[in-house]
Amino acid sequence: MKIGNTFFIGLVVGALWALIYSVVLSVFAMLVTGDVIVPDIGNAMAGGAVGAGFYLLTPVARREELWLPVSAVIAFVVFWLMQKATGVSVVATSVQVLTWVGIFLTSAVSWHLCFHDMRAERQGRYQLEVILIRVMKGFGFVFFTIIVMLPFYVMLMTSLKSQQSLLANPLDLSINIWQDPKTLFRSYIELFTDYRFGLFLLNSAMVSVATVVITLLFSIPGAYAVSRLKFPGQAVLSRSILLIYMVPAIVLVIPLYAVFSQLGLRNTLIGLIVVYPATTIPVAVYMLQGYFRGLPYELEEAGLMDGLSRLGVILKITLPLSLPAIASVSLYIFMIAWNEFLFAFMFLDDPDIFTLSRGVQSLNSSEIPRQHLMAGAVIATVPVLVLFLWFERFLVAGLTAGSVKG
Repeated sequence: MKIGNTFFIGLVVGALWALIYSVVLSVFAMLVTGDVIVPDIGNAMAGGAVGAGFYLLTPVARREELWLPVSAVIAFVVFWLMQKATGVSVVATSVQVLTWVGIFLTSAVSWHLCFHDMRAERQGRYQLEVILIRVMKGFGFVFFTIIVMLPFYVMLMTSLKSQQSLLANPLDLSINIWQDPKTLFRSYIELFTDYRFGLFLLNSAMVSVATVVITLLFSIPGAYAVSRLKFPGQAVLSRSILLIYMVPAIVLVIPLYAVFSQLGLRNTLIGLIVVYPATTIPVAVYMLQGYFRGLPYELEEAGLMDGLSRLGVILKITLPLSLPAIASVSLYIFMIAWNEFLFAFMFLDDPDIFTLSRGVQSLNSSEIPRQHLMAGAVIATVPVLVLFLWFERFLVAGLTAGSVKG
């Protein structure tokens, strides 16, 4: 087999992946165990380069089934031998060994994703650009995963620690998962028993669901009218729907506070249910109108010719075809209402009607242990995170549908 530019690029990429994972996984192992683990970056890069080079020299058809794990083993062996050759102590704890194994397994998967269909011989400009795009995409994925997961990990580990351990070493984010469950989840238990977080969850759920229902009741007919019906000012209305977002919420909250105080709607959940749809209906109409424009108009004409009214066409034809868009809009509205803080902070004073975001803010006090605040943040984050992951396919379909039509 001829060796060309792809082979040498593979050596560099393999070394870079080993560098990235040696730093990331070593830091992660230190956070989990509390032990000091110094990554041997130079030897790891040498192992990663040799492993990637061996992978590129193997037949393309058999790489995934056999030579991918073999290349990871070779990279680990080279790393081990380099440690001996450079005089680094090879006596390691089980955590260090697991970290090293993880470094080369993840590195092997990464260089497989970058070079799975590439040969070691000289490649043209197009193939090199494909490799560059794959490498950059992989680096971006790892980087943004760390940016997202690290704060959540710190929040979760802090919520599971005791007050004594936090005061002794606030930077120690290791946790003993084998301790008694009541001790491990003490902060969460106290939130629901002493701080009424179950009530906060119920309040937020009621407000969020009510916001979704009211928003859909107004936004579906509005989006349909803007996208399907002909009336004076249709184009202007379609383009100006999102103008409300040019007005900052902090500007609206003061007059709303005064008006709601006079109407008796301040310090009530009904006040939030009135305000939230006013802020979510414009974006819901904007999202739905693009989807409605992408639906074949001939289907609605056929329904009208069969004797359906305009309302019947919407209920029996348009809405069933628009379920992905409606699901994505519902999820987006729910997330806005669930996480909203400004109006809840300004309007709610009674702890019995606090929403979850307002309840978490009430934990930000010197009299309340810090782990309780972190536990409250985890409770506020997990439900909407689970919903987002569950409905993610609808969200993508709803956001992209209709983007090339209308």
